[in-house]
Amino acid sequence: MLKKRIIPCLDIKDGTTVKGINFEELRNAGNPIELAKRYEEEGADELVFLDITATIEERKTFVELVRDIAKELSIPFTVGGGISTVDDVRKLLEAGADKISINSSAVKNPQLISDLAQEFGSQCIVVAIDTKLVDHSDWVHTKGGREITDLKTIDWAKRTEKLGAGEILLTSMDGDGTKNGFDLRITKLISENLNIPVIASGGAGNIEDFEKVFNETKATGALAASIFHFGEVKILDLKNELKLKNIAVR
Repeated sequence: MLKKRIIPCLDIKDGTTVKGINFEELRNAGNPIELAKRYEEEGADELVFLDITATIEERKTFVELVRDIAKELSIPFTVGGGISTVDDVRKLLEAGADKISINSSAVKNPQLISDLAQEFGSQCIVVAIDTKLVDHSDWVHTKGGREITDLKTIDWAKRTEKLGAGEILLTSMDGDGTKNGFDLRITKLISENLNIPVIASGGAGNIEDFEKVFNETKATGALAASIFHFGEVKILDLKNELKLKNIAVR
């Protein structure tokens, strides 16, 4: 059985870490390199960095930031935001990223998933899915959650696996930043219907939330941002508590 992973997420805007609620109301959370080093020291298993501005102008700056981060970290890290070509991925992997995450570009061009998996291997291709419950169904959203698509979340998740995705980063937009707990229903649905790892994201508020998502779903990783950034939950405390509850963590 795969050991569970604790994964802090850093949303990057203009070179700074930010955090919002339901994808809005962003506030400053600190220097990404300093936070990354702190998380590694505290026992994080992996990190995710998302360039949430992801304009062409920001792209070069972000590649440089990835290079600087790679010099400081020994744990694996994933980068995402505005990635839409094989060349984008090559630059980020060459800069030191271990995995890349694609979202809107995969929805727009599903073939991209296969192209990337073929070029670099499925193990480093993460498909991020932002999902929201609308009219009693789960729908995929793109463009930072601003646009609803005609894709049902479960159908899209299954398709990405067939196309070559190595992992799913599943974010519940309803839970994002609320600290009301992970969305167990959608996480359970997706993780039980796929054979690739699923990372739960959106809504973590306390240690118990991690315990629930690992006990009640097949998620292999759990991602959070603000509770780590602002010191509400310490990673070492979290892992120790999970071990006491017989949850196998790395």
